[in-house]
Order: sequence, then C-alpha cells, then structure tokens
Amino acid sequence: MLLLHLHPKAVPEEALVFRRTFGLGGIAVVLFLLLAVSGALLLFGYEPSPERAYGSVREIVDQTPFGAFIRNAHHWAANGLLLVALLHLLRVLFSGAYDPPRRANWIVGLALLLLVMASNFTGYLLPWDQLAYWAVTIATGMLEYVPLVGGSLLRAARGGAEVGSKTLALFFVLHVAILPIALFVLTSFHFWLVRKAGGVILPREAGASRRTMVPTSPHLVAREGPVALVTVATVLVVAALVEAPLLAQANPGMSPNPAKAPWYFMGFQELLLHLHPAFAVLVVPLLLAGLLVALPYLRHGEAPSGAYFQSPAGGRSALSATVLALVAVPAWVLVEESARRTPPWLPFLPQAVRAGLIPVLLICTVHAGVYLLARRLFGASRLEALQAVVTFVVVALVVLTVTGSLFRGQGMALTWPWALAGSR
Repeated sequence: MLLLHLHPKAVPEEALVFRRTFGLGGIAVVLFLLLAVSGALLLFGYEPSPERAYGSVREIVDQTPFGAFIRNAHHWAANGLLLVALLHLLRVLFSGAYDPPRRANWIVGLALLLLVMASNFTGYLLPWDQLAYWAVTIATGMLEYVPLVGGSLLRAARGGAEVGSKTLALFFVLHVAILPIALFVLTSFHFWLVRKAGGVILPREAGASRRTMVPTSPHLVAREGPVALVTVATVLVVAALVEAPLLAQANPGMSPNPAKAPWYFMGFQELLLHLHPAFAVLVVPLLLAGLLVALPYLRHGEAPSGAYFQSPAGGRSALSATVLALVAVPAWVLVEESARRTPPWLPFLPQAVRAGLIPVLLICTVHAGVYLLARRLFGASRLEALQAVVTFVVVALVVLTVTGSLFRGQGMALTWPWALAGSR
C-alpha cells in the first residue's frame, strides 16, 4: 500500500520506459531502507567511544553471527546510495528536468545529495580505525583553509581542535538520528513534488494530448518490484564477497602515508595539490555549487525537450566536452606535477594570485570555450551548450577523483596503482 501512496493512480505509458529514469530514485529508496535495517542491527553491538568503538566493531566482525556480513552490507549500501544519488542527479540534469515546474524539486534534490554525503562522512569515522580516523582528519582539515572562519568551521566539524571523543560523539548522533530523520522528511517531500509536477519529464514529441495513461498497479509497481529485488540481491552478493575495509585501531600519533580523504572528497583533495588552498576548498566548490543552484533560474529561451542532452547536437556537444576533459585534465595534472619540482613561475606575485586567481580564471576561460565551441561548431542551443559545460565539469571532477584515489602514492606523488598496491 505504501507504494500506491507514493504514486498517482495512473501514469503515462511512456514513463514506464526504463531508460527514462533507470529506476535510480527507487533504487536510492531501497538502499536507504537497507541502511536503516543494517544500521539498526549494528547498533546492538556498537559502542560510540574512542576506547570501545574499534573493539566493538571487531567483536561484531569476528564474534557475532553474520556480523561481518551485516557490516559489509551497510558499508556497500552506503557507498551505493551516494553513487546512485549522484547518477540520479546527472539523469535529472541531462534530461533538463530542473526547469519549472520542477525547479523547487531540483533544489530539494541537491539538499538530499548533501545529506547523503554527510551521512556517509559521519559514518566513516565510527569504526575508529586508521583509515577512518585519518580520512576524517584530512577531510575536516580542509576547512582550515577557508579564509577568516576556517578555524571556527574546523572546531565545529570536529567538536574541538582535534579529532577525538567529541568528534566521535557528534558524528554518531548525526549519523544515527539527525541525518536519517532529515533524509526521511526531505525524501518524502521530494516524492510529493514529483507527483505535483506530473511525474518524470517526458520528451515533448510524445505530445501530452496523445499520451496513454495506464494504472500504476500493476504496470509501474510490477516494474519497481524486480528493480528493488535486484538492488537488494546485488548488495547482499557484494557483502558476501567483498569485506568492508577495517584497518588497525586509530593511532593519532602515526599518520599513514598517503593520508587520503574519502573518495567523494578526493577530487577536492587533489585540487589542493594544484591550487591555492582557499581556492581549492572554497572558491571552486562555491562556483560549482552556485552553478548547480542557478541552473533552473538561467534563461535559455527554450523549454527542455525531455530527451537526454536535448537533441543530437546536444549529445555531440556533451561527447566533445567529455573527450576534451579526458585529455585536458590529465595533461594539466602532469604539467602541474612537473612544475612542483621547478621554481615557481611569476615568483613576484602573491601565491593566492599565482596559484589561485590566475589558474581559476584560466579554468573559467576553458569553460567559456567549451560553451562557445558547442554553440558554433555543433549548432547547440544555449541550454545544450550549458549542459556541455556541466558535462566538462563532471568529467573533470571524476578524473581528479580517480587520480587522487588510484594514482597518488607516498607524499601524494604520482604513481601507478600497482606500484601503490605493492608498497602496502
């Protein structure tokens, strides 16, 4: 009955085509429910104190029947939820489903993505092992680079100057109570806004007057059921085959080399190697967030078509932006890596200008070039050209994340992944 309340009595037949949504919204809900169930079971054995946290997780993994399996399921469902939420955001973005009447729901979706990231991040610390402790130390340490209020933000995030008992208590309360409640409330509101907007966006050529309406049950429910079952089965199979990471107990006096942030913050940690810290952790993230928030309010002179990338011209523009990012970003990383071994260029300029303002202006110029290239070379509309720019940003961030996660070794020097694996 719950499924029937989430949906209208009838839906357009065209909305049942799997590629319209790939079931990403429903998959996210299933993963959230899996996290709630597995997390509740883990709470029976977990003790949120620096003295007992690691030992209690060890007892769950080593001594509790099916304890390791439940922890694995919780870990992989959490990572899966964040990945699915990101893909869902891209699906909405590339189909143009953020313009009125879906503008408010786009903002709610961005808030949900932040909550999912926060939930993953707060849960990351709870095992209190070396991986968790130093990943959280590195990620929260980025806040210190924010001008003027960096120190205050750092202490607020950690509950003090260092990652310790107050940090663990803060993260525990956020992870098991505040963030899940906020996620449940906003997700419910999100679904209501989807219904209010008339469901998922459909290609205009379908013609609203010619759409065939079919009952939600069994047509839509019968499709959601198998997707939910496949999602649960996938998580359980991965949980049975792949162990969630658990290193030695956290040691504040011995940092691993390299010490890395969680994968979803790795792109910004990589940026720290190439840009002035204030630009890497404040200016660039604010520009990215501002672009995403502003998308529904930018006037394109056209309504979204409902098709992915709007038209063939939009698809070619996005593909070209992808190829350009796959070439330009690794080249930039290699050039910057070589420049780190040589005297700084323009040494008479302040570092904030030399390593911050000038590179960011060049990056903005590249994005403007992508926009003009899409408009003039492929005949893309303003909306399609803007989506090409967003595509470039997304691919660039993915490349930076992969670089930082797989190609950074000791001292955050570039290395091959197999060399990094061999040094462990």
